Amino acid sequence: MSYVYEEYDVVVIGAGHAGCEAALASARLSLKTIIFTVAMDSIALMPCNPNIGGTSKGHLVREIDALGGEMGKNIDKTYIQSRMLNLSKGPAVHSLRAQADKREYSSSMRKVLENTPNLTLRQAEIVEILTKDKQITGVKTYSGSIYPCKAVIICTGTYLNARCIYGETVHMTGPDGLSSAVYLTESLKNLGIEMFRFKTGTPARIDKRSIDFSRMEEQKGDEKIVPFSFSNRSEDIIKDQVSCWLTYTTPETHDIIRANIGRSPLYSGNIKGTGARYCPSIEDKVVKFADKERHQVFIEPEGSYTNEMYISGMSSSLPEDVQVKMYRSVPGLEKANIVRNAYAIEYDCINPSQLKPTLEFRNIDGLFCAGQFNGSSGYEEAAAQGLVAGINAAMKLLDKEPLIIDRSQAYIGVLIDDLITKETNEPYRMMTSRAEYRLLLRQDNADLRLRKIGYQVGLIDEDSYQAIHNKEKAIKEEIERLENTTIGANKDVQALLESLKSAPLSTATTLAELIRRPELNYEMLESIDPGRKVLPEDVIEQVNINIKYEGYIVRQLKQVEQHKKMENKKIPETLDYNMISGLRIEAKQKLVKYRPVSIGQASRISGVTPADISVLMVYLMQHNSKEAKSKQ
Repeated sequence: MSYVYEEYDVVVIGAGHAGCEAALASARLSLKTIIFTVAMDSIALMPCNPNIGGTSKGHLVREIDALGGEMGKNIDKTYIQSRMLNLSKGPAVHSLRAQADKREYSSSMRKVLENTPNLTLRQAEIVEILTKDKQITGVKTYSGSIYPCKAVIICTGTYLNARCIYGETVHMTGPDGLSSAVYLTESLKNLGIEMFRFKTGTPARIDKRSIDFSRMEEQKGDEKIVPFSFSNRSEDIIKDQVSCWLTYTTPETHDIIRANIGRSPLYSGNIKGTGARYCPSIEDKVVKFADKERHQVFIEPEGSYTNEMYISGMSSSLPEDVQVKMYRSVPGLEKANIVRNAYAIEYDCINPSQLKPTLEFRNIDGLFCAGQFNGSSGYEEAAAQGLVAGINAAMKLLDKEPLIIDRSQAYIGVLIDDLITKETNEPYRMMTSRAEYRLLLRQDNADLRLRKIGYQVGLIDEDSYQAIHNKEKAIKEEIERLENTTIGANKDVQALLESLKSAPLSTATTLAELIRRPELNYEMLESIDPGRKVLPEDVIEQVNINIKYEGYIVRQLKQVEQHKKMENKKIPETLDYNMISGLRIEAKQKLVKYRPVSIGQASRISGVTPADISVLMVYLMQHNSKEAKSKQ
């Protein structure tokens, strides 16, 4: 007999990185929220890499923070090493990455959840989504308890029908040996939801005491710490850092893998799910890149509480005996003792083309989803989607405008647009190359791009909102001053330029023109700029970048302007594409399947050609003209 609990506004299924952000956003927007997890120990769990951020992923974390999410604040509290990547390249691809204390990260996030008003935590497995006339009415647990609600956000990660595999060994569990969720898939299929079967993997964990670090290259953290959260200052979060280590596979490693490749479930057919192209197992690397004599292997601590070391770059599903030989063939790991075997994990997820840009299902009112359940990979991608889904569930119940982030506004916009618009045949991973406006979408200016949106939504407070206005004003005033400050070719200026190995002046110029020289920057010119004020570091950074890259920035802004014209051409949700003559059959099929909200989104659908877009635009112009006349 079922027991009906009190009603909630929002139910979140899953307490991983997506679920945490979704539940916090909903609760902080004053909606009565409950988050379900199959195990309380899985809250904000890091079952794979013990780090947050990295190339393009660091952008996502700072955008999450700018909008009012929690991930950036949590990693700032629990990091054990911090590094800014790609500093030898331009600012568009600079990305912050922090090694986390896995246990502290999880417990710190749990503490935030447990102390957030309007939020309840519950350990239980959800087995059924309850609907009436394609509208959410509640959820049902394994024990038969019913929780009535108005919206549901599914964030099951890699737990749905999960099985962990290495060699011929198969465990019907979720990551880290925790229980999988085995009943929900059937309920989803009964609702008409199209499901995929994806696969990911993780490397072995090795006892630190069995590693010879003298045979590896030490990698230390940065001396100057850059926080992920715009709410923090470097001096407030600085701490002693641990080292990571770099080594490489050897020809012997590759020979061991090749000799046993038939025992890998990836190649024997035991694994059916599709894996991530950009996060391959070591078996895949050796087979697909046979010309490579070695591959990088990073040895990363799982936390300050343990001797477990994560062997990044050697994810595998080979049998246990092969894993031992394989890892021990790597310099420094000759005597390695495995604490946890490497394994692959298969899980159920959805085809994300069924979603609106709000991450709500098109055909089920009030059902949202986020994270790896949507066919993505990575903690950061999951958290970003969770935040958007949580906000939009709240906006829907509060009868407010939804949050739809355009791909010209943020990496989060690129991520969601790609998921719902482009065919997802494998776990989606964020990369800087996916963002066509990446010079504008830098990790250093995420607060300037998104803080005001977070304020409008209700997740950013008044002080932070005013701080952004003050920062914008300071940047603008300083750039104007530098553009209008002329200096002559006097002795002091020429001496400074000579010391900085920069060409001498032949005539007077502005300070801004000097900053545009590749070898110079704002800080270098202090001695010949007596009119400058003392400015915060983040303001100086923006001044320097905006002056140096002005031409490229202006060009991208013009591209964004053209992009927005296409995005602003809205397509009626009920448009019957089959009635439009001139559209090719494939285009009609794809447009019916994806239901794009704008001409811009339609143009990004694979199989829809520029000619199809022209036909569609002509039809919409005629359709809108007829509607306008009928209203007169």
